[in-house]
Amino acid sequence: MHTIGTETWIILAGVAVLVVIALTAWRTHNKRKQSHRLRERFGPEYSRSVDDLGSRRKAESELKAREERVEHLTIVPLSPSEAARFSETWKDLQGRFVDNPKSAVVQADQLVRELMLKRGYPVGDFERRAADISVDHPEVVTHYRAAQAIAVRDGRGEADTEELRKAIVHYRALFDELLEVREARQEAV
Repeated sequence: MHTIGTETWIILAGVAVLVVIALTAWRTHNKRKQSHRLRERFGPEYSRSVDDLGSRRKAESELKAREERVEHLTIVPLSPSEAARFSETWKDLQGRFVDNPKSAVVQADQLVRELMLKRGYPVGDFERRAADISVDHPEVVTHYRAAQAIAVRDGRGEADTEELRKAIVHYRALFDELLEVREARQEAV
């Protein structure tokens, strides 16, 4: 019977250590790559999530869950006629701001929700709406959060006309971003 000598055990232990080091390096590289990808995709929403959840690991887990949830949604662009209707409604809403800013902010929020629903986003509670929007529109979700914060303050009677004007500007940024249009197919003659 042949027994394994001390030198062989040392070599096997060295190989095992090298394998563990290589796997650790690979895993660390993949985590960094994933962190970079999420930071790039979500922009300021990445930092907000880290701050809100208290750790990068929790934030990245939440952001990946958002991606997976939105991946299962059927988000569709608007037809040109739908986009024109939404644009006209927004224009009318903006025109009414001078006479009734509070009502215009409420209507802007409702119009944004209607647009989200038409595009295929679920319109549950605000945080879920903002989270879903952040996947495809990370740069404007900050506007949505700011508009919502002003609307909430207004509901408590704490927002002045200038803040309401800012809310409309914030809602408009999101509205414009969501107003993607599907080009009508031209039939071959």
